[in-house]
Amino acid sequence: MIQRVTVPGLFPPPAYSHASVVEAGTKLAFLAGSVPLDSGGKLVGEGDPVRQAQQVIANLGAQLRAVGSDPSQVVRTEVYVVSSDPAALSAVWDVVTASGLSTGPHASTLIGVACLGYPGQLVEITATAVVPEEARP
Repeated sequence: MIQRVTVPGLFPPPAYSHASVVEAGTKLAFLAGSVPLDSGGKLVGEGDPVRQAQQVIANLGAQLRAVGSDPSQVVRTEVYVVSSDPAALSAVWDVVTASGLSTGPHASTLIGVACLGYPGQLVEITATAVVPEEARP
């Protein structure tokens, strides 16, 4: 069971929670950074952070399915965007909230960075998700 907490007295966050609490004994999946590469390793959406965010979300969905989870079970994300412009970060965040990752909502951090690992990469998302008991072998 996931308990999502928005703390009274703190500024209410837009489309995320301050904390996510998972009961002991729950299986968690810690997902590596999802990147905007297609299955052949080609960068998707060169120069376009919104298109890259869409590919990152699609790849993250595949990671979640592979471990028996889904976007509604994500308890934490870190969203990295190569930009110092709040509007670019906001545009990527709009993709995240439209994706179903904010169901709940989950705890998240949105970070503007100088660069990421692949040439031309503008977006990366790491995640932690619950693997529901019914998905376990």
